[in-house]
Amino acid sequence: MVQCIGEAGTVLAEDRVREFVAARLAAEDLDGRSVCLVVPDATRSCPLPLLLRAVHGALYGRVSRMTVLVALGTHAPMSEAELAAHVPALPGMTVLNHAWWEPSTFVSLGTISAGRVAELSGGLLCREVDVRLNRAVVEHDVALVVGPVFPHEVVGFSGGNKYFFPGVAGAEIIDLSHWLGALISSVEIIGARGVTPVRALIDEAASLVPGRRSALCVVVKSGSDDLHAVAYGAPEEAWAAAAEVSAAAHVRYLDAPVKRVVSLVPEKYGDMWTAAKGFYKLEPVVADGGEVILYAPHVTRVSEMHPEIEEVGYHCRDYFTAQWERFEHLHWGVLAHSTHLRGAGTYDPERGERCRVKVTLATGIPEDVVRRVNLDHLDPASVDLDALAADPDTLVVPQAGEVLYRLR
Repeated sequence: MVQCIGEAGTVLAEDRVREFVAARLAAEDLDGRSVCLVVPDATRSCPLPLLLRAVHGALYGRVSRMTVLVALGTHAPMSEAELAAHVPALPGMTVLNHAWWEPSTFVSLGTISAGRVAELSGGLLCREVDVRLNRAVVEHDVALVVGPVFPHEVVGFSGGNKYFFPGVAGAEIIDLSHWLGALISSVEIIGARGVTPVRALIDEAASLVPGRRSALCVVVKSGSDDLHAVAYGAPEEAWAAAAEVSAAAHVRYLDAPVKRVVSLVPEKYGDMWTAAKGFYKLEPVVADGGEVILYAPHVTRVSEMHPEIEEVGYHCRDYFTAQWERFEHLHWGVLAHSTHLRGAGTYDPERGERCRVKVTLATGIPEDVVRRVNLDHLDPASVDLDALAADPDTLVVPQAGEVLYRLR
């Protein structure tokens, strides 16, 4: 049974968070068991030291071992210095990156049949998938997810079982789930309440995890370490409770579309692969023919871990589906990222590709690279943020990437 504290618009005192975590874990039969804590990397706002100290205080001396597994998905690994700043040094606690690039990292939990995938996806996909997961999860008695819930471009709202799939999963389920989200489209699925087809696929994969699963899902005041709410229980239930709060805390509504959006991308997003969240969360409020400017002078590369995106470039969904024989052999997760950043559009062989909005990078990525990947370039030194903020046709969004903007 899920238990929750807090609500949107309020901030929980740290003592209350610690007391909640202690009480919830004290009630669990964990003595002598091994526990794997699956946590976010530094691209998510989260008071992780507070949460991990609370969990450690409740479990140290009771459990046989504790391992913190950083759910990178396919993000770049965190360095030793970054891990030290991200995860507090606590006795009896081992910290691991999810080494997704190492085949030995994974164990197969089984497969989801093509027929079941078709059922879960509403017929959008029909393909068997091998469900591989980081063996650290399987080699512990209990897997405890500790992390935030935000609107998400692939699944609707992040968190819960998403920390397993794609957080510490193999490429097959990552590619399948992300391409399913792309087929639905980011603008349709982002911030969608309830169990979306992608969430249903993720939950199906999580049901194959052999040990006990639980989750401490938190709703963070975006860009801060403050917590609006905390939910504890089975991942499906804790996520659902937190997602309802996130829907109230992390969605802003506009009465009319805007011609231009300037997304001020925070430095926690180190490449365009992650900084693209500044587009996902704003695309719904941009008028047809409008523009999103991603202002991120600190970003100097398209993708640290997925250089193939520079060969594929950024295109709308229909560009790929209309020419599927050209692209089917590539990682579907890369294709999904491509469509998410390029946004809605159409394609036919005669008229070519027509995208709904213009995507402009004001970054440290060289202009020739930006244009080669089918995006527009703007020298960040030429950007006058004060003038743009004073423009009635422009919306300037600080700390872009977590709060979703939608039209009423």
